[in-house]
Amino acid sequence: MNWVRGPSLGSGTFATVDLAIHTQHSVNFPSLTAVKSAYAYNSYYLLNEKHILDRLGSSPFIVKCFGHDQTLENGVKFYNIFLEYAAGGTLSDQLKNHGGKFPETLVRRYTKSIVKGLKHIHENGFVHCDLKLQNILVFDDDNIKISDFGLSKAKGLKLCENWECRGTPMFMSPESVNDNVYESPTDIWALGCTVVEMVTGKSAWNVGDNDNIWSLFVRIGIGEELPLIPNELSDEGKDFLEKCFVKDHLKRWNAEMLLKHPFIFEDDETISSSSSDSGESDDEIIFTISDNQLRFSFNGLFQF
Repeated sequence: MNWVRGPSLGSGTFATVDLAIHTQHSVNFPSLTAVKSAYAYNSYYLLNEKHILDRLGSSPFIVKCFGHDQTLENGVKFYNIFLEYAAGGTLSDQLKNHGGKFPETLVRRYTKSIVKGLKHIHENGFVHCDLKLQNILVFDDDNIKISDFGLSKAKGLKLCENWECRGTPMFMSPESVNDNVYESPTDIWALGCTVVEMVTGKSAWNVGDNDNIWSLFVRIGIGEELPLIPNELSDEGKDFLEKCFVKDHLKRWNAEMLLKHPFIFEDDETISSSSSDSGESDDEIIFTISDNQLRFSFNGLFQF
């Protein structure tokens, strides 16, 4: 495979993303892809992402993986996977370009595509575990696809015997915080948080500068407090969020049910134009508590 590493497109907790320019024509590869790279010795999450994308197969709502390889660069071995290049960046980027809020007509359209992607993921036996605007890519004609499956897992698979949290704290569900449960309803809760952010430009949880991650987890997992449901959202939108923000994950609506909800059930062209029109990337966290030891990778957002 002949390719050249181009400009940086971004970076995350476990990998970097660059533009890959393919110098040899191939029917299997476009001329430009996004290459996601990790040190070969620390490539578990990238290998996991490649495995899950292969299992998910083709979907218009899931980012496509074209292949993988290993490279030796400046004496360091890297593991790389090649993904569709999204010229529009992420939904988080687009939100900033729209002045921090999307009009509800666009929120409905994006939400419908996200739910269709989740339906495909769940029906194929997986849970995304880290759904958020930064992990949704924007392609031509405003088409969007779910990406970043490094933290994803098979449905029904227990993570470990110890307490392990994964994902982005602001999007974690009560069952994840309380019981270390990551199943399909976990993604639906995160979907609700994502919709709130599209509508308001703010997190679904009002967190102050002096708050910390533990106080957020208490709010998510204990008591009856729910994420913010924006007043500017239509009644259909508010009801949609209420179906996502059900504390009992066994009673939360699933993706198939949500696709029939009037907030997104209509064809994009028939969504009423009278619907209400209406910053920094959150950091991922994964940590394990075992034998009184805490291991985590987390930057910003919260103070410890």
